[in-house]
Amino acid sequence: MFKVPDNYAVKQQAGIVEKNYIVQINDYLQLDVYTSNGERIIDPDLELSKELGNRYLSSTIPPTYLVDIKGAAKLPMIGEITLVGLTIREAEEMLEKAYSTYYKDPYVILKYFNKRVIVLGAQGGQVIPLANENIFLVEVLALAKGLSNDAKAHNIRVLRGEDVFVADLSTIDGYLKNNIAIEPGDIIYVEPLRKPVVDATRDYAAIISMLTSLTTLIIVIISL
Repeated sequence: MFKVPDNYAVKQQAGIVEKNYIVQINDYLQLDVYTSNGERIIDPDLELSKELGNRYLSSTIPPTYLVDIKGAAKLPMIGEITLVGLTIREAEEMLEKAYSTYYKDPYVILKYFNKRVIVLGAQGGQVIPLANENIFLVEVLALAKGLSNDAKAHNIRVLRGEDVFVADLSTIDGYLKNNIAIEPGDIIYVEPLRKPVVDATRDYAAIISMLTSLTTLIIVIISL
């Protein structure tokens, strides 16, 4: 699976440094807006809690907002605002300015929700959600329950668009060089360890079963 042609340039290292996530089209964003520079979030003297009780605590699931094909999200009160191409922090700063029309010293927290990677091969088929920025290959593999004894740790492939990166995690040196930053949409393929005898037995199990049954039948007939 995912065999690379002989003339294909396989990259041994991604050479990608940590970077902040950029808002993209079709992202789903969760928005939280607080006043007074987010005083309610910390409330160290519990004065707000005493004043409001538990009214500000909500058990409902916060809504999410789609970044449409035009790169804009339709948000409460401020309507459509273009966020595509901004980092999460840049988008928060823009929204704080927009909400300052309605609130005093607004404090905005923005999160993305629909980013994920696919892990295939020895790990089975798994879709791993990316909750944080700058998540690395080993972290994703850990979320996929780690590398089993049937996995080739020296031949892990990361498919990213038209690029293919090969990571060798079988040694400490390989880990230090190949624990690359993973991006949303990546496909991680962990090549399984081939076991010729086991694979052959599995592939020809039906034929072996039929021959065994036929042999048993012949022995029964001869013994009559």
